[in-house]
Amino acid sequence: MTILGIESSSLVAGCAIVTDGLLTAEYTVNHKKTHSQTLLPMLDEICRMVSLDKKTIDAVAVSAGPGSFTGLRIGAATAKGLGLALGKPLVAVPTLDAAAYCFWGTDALVCPVMDARRGQVYNGLYHVKDRLQTVEPSRAVAAEDLVEELNDLCERVIFTGDGIPVIRALAEERLTVPFRFAPAHMNRQRAAAVAALGAELYAEGKYMDAAAFVPDYLRKSQAERERDEAEAAGRLADLAAGHAVKAE
Repeated sequence: MTILGIESSSLVAGCAIVTDGLLTAEYTVNHKKTHSQTLLPMLDEICRMVSLDKKTIDAVAVSAGPGSFTGLRIGAATAKGLGLALGKPLVAVPTLDAAAYCFWGTDALVCPVMDARRGQVYNGLYHVKDRLQTVEPSRAVAAEDLVEELNDLCERVIFTGDGIPVIRALAEERLTVPFRFAPAHMNRQRAAAVAALGAELYAEGKYMDAAAFVPDYLRKSQAERERDEAEAAGRLADLAAGHAVKAE
């Protein structure tokens, strides 16, 4: 079984190939280029390096969110384009699940955090000692609330993800349980984890037609939120103006 994995939910752009339980290729870039510039050349390069004909893959696994709206859209478009062109199914791999999957075998509580802005993080909580178990599914949560929740759970914690700068000071000040921050090779999302977990999900029959895939954004984009706020402010202004006319 050969699974092609795509990760684009944050600044990290990555792709990987997992073949019969082995990671045969991975390409990761965490730099300023946009994913639209990097993903397809990266995919072509790893396929060339391992002499893989894309037509022979079994499925495309894609990081399904949450994360950057732009990054998720680019990853989704790339995965769907490949799936439709090759006639292959897509495996939607929750971004935070894949991040936790990197810590297979630990007895600590794995706590992936991604920066969701405004003092919030995208987060899930997981046990991965001998299988991936979800303690709390993907959500957007205030950093302060997450720290309080971790204290209540009374477990040793491993933090990973680009949301660590958002929560680091709070964790160091307020956490009463033992905790660590993951080192460089494990503190960002990896396409290898998307492909490996995607292979498990595919074997369990958890895949879909490429045309049906939609990323899980968890919440509206900033532009959509600003539009809603502007519309709400406009409605309040109209209401106030109506009341003023009646008063006259």
